[in-house]
Amino acid sequence: MRIGTLAHAAGVTAKTVRFYERTGLLPEPPRTPSGYRDYPPESADRLAFIRGAQAAGLSLSEIRDVLRVRDSGQAPSGPTAALIAGHLRQVEERLEDLTRTRNALRDLAP
Repeated sequence: MRIGTLAHAAGVTAKTVRFYERTGLLPEPPRTPSGYRDYPPESADRLAFIRGAQAAGLSLSEIRDVLRVRDSGQAPSGPTAALIAGHLRQVEERLEDLTRTRNALRDLAP
């Protein structure tokens, strides 16, 4: 898939895709004979993971570490496991806050 198609599917710009590629978050794809990037379908899933991890509060450096572990096929351990656990707690706390807010708004709604 070409960069524009991938970017559109992931809700980012082509410039963002190239940035993620340059910084090691997205592997460099093979090129077509004419030199165009030819991203495999799983690149869209990886971009979705990156965006979701950013929304959960992870920095790009932290995301790179998590992806490195994920790409290795091994379970996270040590600092990476602690990082994931900490962010997971933050996300769960945020979900609880949002649930309370939703319930309060429902009580106020006519």
